[in-house]
Amino acid sequence: MEMLKVTLKTTSDGALDRHLFKKCVQSNIVLLTQAFRKKFVIPDFQSFTSHIDEIYESAKKLSGGQVADYIPQLAKFSSDLWAVSLCTVDGQRHTVGDTKVPFCLQSCVKPLKYSIAVHDHGTEYVHRFIGKEPSGLRFNKLFLNEDDKPHNPMVNAGAIVCTSLLKVKAFHFPSVMNFMKKLAGNEYVGFSNATFQSERMSGDRNFAIGYYLKEKKCFPEGTDMTAILDLYFQLCSIEVTCESASVMAATLANGGFCPITGERVLNPEAVQNTLSLMHSCGMYDFSGQFAFHVGLPAKSGVAGGILLVVPNVMGIMCWSPPLDKLGNSVRGIQFCTDLVQLCNFHNYDNLRHFAKKLDPRREGGDQRVKSVINLLFAAYTGDVSALRRFALSSMDMEQRDYDSRTALHVAAAEGHAEVVRFLLEACKVNPVPRDRWGNTPMDEAVHFGHHDVVTILQDYHNKYSPQETTDSKETAEKNLDGML
Repeated sequence: MEMLKVTLKTTSDGALDRHLFKKCVQSNIVLLTQAFRKKFVIPDFQSFTSHIDEIYESAKKLSGGQVADYIPQLAKFSSDLWAVSLCTVDGQRHTVGDTKVPFCLQSCVKPLKYSIAVHDHGTEYVHRFIGKEPSGLRFNKLFLNEDDKPHNPMVNAGAIVCTSLLKVKAFHFPSVMNFMKKLAGNEYVGFSNATFQSERMSGDRNFAIGYYLKEKKCFPEGTDMTAILDLYFQLCSIEVTCESASVMAATLANGGFCPITGERVLNPEAVQNTLSLMHSCGMYDFSGQFAFHVGLPAKSGVAGGILLVVPNVMGIMCWSPPLDKLGNSVRGIQFCTDLVQLCNFHNYDNLRHFAKKLDPRREGGDQRVKSVINLLFAAYTGDVSALRRFALSSMDMEQRDYDSRTALHVAAAEGHAEVVRFLLEACKVNPVPRDRWGNTPMDEAVHFGHHDVVTILQDYHNKYSPQETTDSKETAEKNLDGML
């Protein structure tokens, strides 16, 4: 993609000659091949995004909730703002709504900085200071677990300690910002200084938590608690758009590889731990309900964002400022719930037998199997009308089942003379294909005593030549038109 952008700048009209086209695609040939063969994780992306748009419009009608107002910068956002962006692990993108409006990550940054800490220090070191259990308490409670550690990195106490682990590694704010930009594929990541100043001025509760943590010796030795709180407020004030945040979520969905740049940003250990904690602790006091009904890793923030991860498939950012009484976006919760009711993305959906839900990941082989079944069943029942529809839709009328039997084999065995005539004369299929036992349609007709079918096959075979299979599409369509 970068090569394409650079190359287009060198052309006056945006047109590419053969040389420039080759230069652009050679570094992305695998990606383009996947696109043309529909081998992306969501093969029918256009159909899937139409469902996303419908869910978006349904959630847009909700009018409940209150915009957070504990600092002026949050209160200024309109309650009508509503946006959804998604990015798949293959880099497929879709956005709908106010997706270019910047907003602060707030608590949505907690899983991201935890992933950075684990990436740099490892799980064992990080969890010397922070637990892994849901707290069962409000996110800003002055309360520790029985080991005098914060319950998890998704509550304020755990997030403050996690911030101190970044500082231990000689991280400063620009370094963390650079890491965030890598997670976002170098898309928009900014900073709201006004939000930072307001957070610091109104952060009495977090200062109280900080001093309580210091008293309990929860920080690494030598930690400057006030400097850590400054960094904590700065990280909460990082700005993103729905589009850039969806890439962050997709990087988590893709095992730490950014789907836009292809760069490994996080190691697998960091991603696995982050998603596990998002699943169990990411939605404040609604975490258990969300895990039950939605069954996906997510993290919400008081700015109205919900960072949602469908592992190995996609990342989604929903943003709408009005919050419910637990601090989660009203429209965002509804969107996530409707998504898993439509698609089998819930962690415990049965992918093999739950036929009532849509599986956007299926296509390719599944579609081909369905095509073969429909074709052979129409031949078995003698349904010429169905076969005509298949032929007019450019279906391969010579495709075979697992025994290498074609529709002509089946029609000849069942004695459907009209079907045999249609396949031979209109569709110009090969009259002598052999199945796994070496039998031809003629053998089937003789074996079952269908003499009229034998006659049709013999007459056609006498004038058949293999070159007929290369007839033009126009000739085939003419033959089909004659059968209408």
